[in-house]
Amino acid sequence: MSKKIVFMGTPEFAVPSLKELKNSGYEILTVYSQPASKANRGQKLTKSEVEITSEKLSLNLRTPLLLDNDQEYNFLKSIKPEMVVVVAYGKIIPKRFLNLPKFGFINVHASLLPKWRGAAPMQRSIMNLDHETGITIMKIVEELDAGPIIHQDKIKINENVDTQSLSKLLSQLGAKSLIKAMNKIFNGDISFQEQNHKEATYAKKISKEEAKINWNNSAKTILAKINGLNPNPGAWFKYKNQRYKVWKANITNTSGSPGTIVDKMLTIACKEQSIQILEIQKEGKSRQQIDQFLLGNNIKIGESID
Repeated sequence: MSKKIVFMGTPEFAVPSLKELKNSGYEILTVYSQPASKANRGQKLTKSEVEITSEKLSLNLRTPLLLDNDQEYNFLKSIKPEMVVVVAYGKIIPKRFLNLPKFGFINVHASLLPKWRGAAPMQRSIMNLDHETGITIMKIVEELDAGPIIHQDKIKINENVDTQSLSKLLSQLGAKSLIKAMNKIFNGDISFQEQNHKEATYAKKISKEEAKINWNNSAKTILAKINGLNPNPGAWFKYKNQRYKVWKANITNTSGSPGTIVDKMLTIACKEQSIQILEIQKEGKSRQQIDQFLLGNNIKIGESID
């Protein structure tokens, strides 16, 4: 049986799956990725990690600004893929596309569905203080992340994990899980399990305002926000009308009025316990370890943080 597929993905998270497919004997007819975007202060056009990887692997590449048009529909129809694999592509798959491949569209999702459907499953899992998460391989249907499940793999997580490290771990796990699921599908040894839609929870995109730290929460909850929002968009607070992002922190047993600085190392009291900041970024500046930051910033014990 032919193993002709199309791959759709954009960020670093999708790269291990693309490489694993290439190494596992699947014929990748073409790769879809988001078009290059302006990034950083220089606003230079930056290619996606999947586009960069596709060029290194000499794969055909398409980066349409819009997917839902006749040109892309007719192209996908003409190349007749057996399956389309979607890993963090970043665009909704149009309904009329879904039945073009023989085995449909298969998605790698970074949660244990039906928990955390949507755009930010890893961030929400960490912020929710979940003890486990994982990878779900599912068939794409019209409703977001609601398709039948083909395969799942679980991992344990703790309060020290952040989204950056979890993403790397789940991207590797996702690649392995994907190959397991696809081998079953192409071998005809597959059964689909419908999700329990009543148990669905949703991982909506993190807003800038939601990323603000509320010092009236417990230190455990605040640390989960800091870790969940590292590397994007970053948990933040304000001090003297300037914004500061907190990238790394610890919990200490010191106490005080919530939002008050309790020692010379920029430890801030919470409703329960305190947060000791380890890595910080002042608005318009680069990230700094706390000892470096304090050399040039005089923030005194007893002052309040917004």
